[in-house]
Amino acid sequence: MTNGGSRLAGLIGMLFAVVLAAQPASGAPASALGPKVQGGQASGGYVGKLDVAPLHGKAGDPFTLSASGLPPNQEFQLIWRTVDGKWNIDGPYYKGREYVPVDYEMAKLRSDAQGNLRGNFVTPDDFGFLHDIVLQQGTRVMTQVAYSVDMTVEATPKSGPVGTPITVQVKGMGWQTQFNSWHLLYDNHITGWISTVTTHGLASFTIPATGNVGDHILEVHHGQFTFPYRNTQQSPNPDRPTFAVPFTITAGAPVLPIAADRQGQTNVRVLPPQGELISAPRFSGVGEPIKVSGTGLTPGRNYTLNWTRVVGNRIDGQGWADHSIPVGEAKAGADGRIEFNVATPDDLGGTHGLWIEHNGGKKLGAHLIKTTSFPLSVARGPVGTDVKIHLKGVGWTETANIMHVVYDNTYIGYSCAFNSQGDIEIFLKATGAPGWHFIDLYPGIYKGTETDLSNYRMPQLTYAADHPAEDLPAIRYAFEVIAD
Repeated sequence: MTNGGSRLAGLIGMLFAVVLAAQPASGAPASALGPKVQGGQASGGYVGKLDVAPLHGKAGDPFTLSASGLPPNQEFQLIWRTVDGKWNIDGPYYKGREYVPVDYEMAKLRSDAQGNLRGNFVTPDDFGFLHDIVLQQGTRVMTQVAYSVDMTVEATPKSGPVGTPITVQVKGMGWQTQFNSWHLLYDNHITGWISTVTTHGLASFTIPATGNVGDHILEVHHGQFTFPYRNTQQSPNPDRPTFAVPFTITAGAPVLPIAADRQGQTNVRVLPPQGELISAPRFSGVGEPIKVSGTGLTPGRNYTLNWTRVVGNRIDGQGWADHSIPVGEAKAGADGRIEFNVATPDDLGGTHGLWIEHNGGKKLGAHLIKTTSFPLSVARGPVGTDVKIHLKGVGWTETANIMHVVYDNTYIGYSCAFNSQGDIEIFLKATGAPGWHFIDLYPGIYKGTETDLSNYRMPQLTYAADHPAEDLPAIRYAFEVIAD
């Protein structure tokens, strides 16, 4: 790589670093247990006994803790042990999931003259399955008990015409390998996978109601190796639940998605920080106008605005190389201020560096390209009709360069944007009974070094709240099959 290329690689690495650093940290359980605290250590043996009743419950359920055999008339901390999750992202590379132990203070309780104490609590919205509840004094663990958070799945509404948005809400998904990999099936067809890495076991996502008038079944199953594990009762963890939720499609006008060209993001959760060059707006779709401004330049001097990009393929070497292209020319005013008016380049989605040369150095900035979509090439026709889906601004990193295709809530394949510089054209055949059919494109993860789980190589239904790194959209279409 040339020295210029090395400098650009450094710039891109810097942009990734600041973007990742700007992402919100994983939050506490939604039940607001209390502040994070320093966990104690079990030194010198346990003192007293801690009991919980019942032994498990779903989020919001009450439970009672009681202890005996403690030192009398003393104060103790009651601690809920859990984890904070995060995605392990190294620049453009996906390396899996990480979970860090963390303790929350549930309450301060005081033992009575007989060394007993008691308290009533509510099951928190947190990762599911086993948690330790610890009674400690200072840095010493006195005693502890196990409590299990039940996983639940609900879908609303319960009925509606074809296309009705069905919101699936999951609480209490686990974080350990055998408990954190769950899939949604619709009428025995795989739709995608559910993640709650940064949301403490909570997931909420929406799919369209598809199929004929009548009853349909949504199922949630565990599956560590890409697909659902069907005989869970004979697995190493036979107590893991499975879920089946009915939905009834009723007669009536279909509920159709908004036009594809109106589905562009109006908000991007994590944006690259502004530098000496300021872009306005800070993100845009291919072809949309942007203004890039800067100050402190030589009055009356002409400057060239350069745009950084990556090109290449996923076959040779590391798969990509970076360079710059000029995208605008402008002259600095008498006050040293400059403004470039340019159209967003037809390029890969994600963060791009901006720079101009000045006095032997560079003034830097950044801009983000969002994914945009075009209407279907044809919106109705008989079975076998050729349908083209067209997107621009799809990304290039391992977490952004793939879009999965779901037809009537059935996963049918994926598309990749890198070789075509962010431009994707997908061709498929219209199928199914006469009536409306729904095509959904979901973000996913192209590849990574994660080995204990492989469920991520399919549509990520929870992309909106829990996608690693980039803030990416899903895109939804409807096609009407007519009688030939």
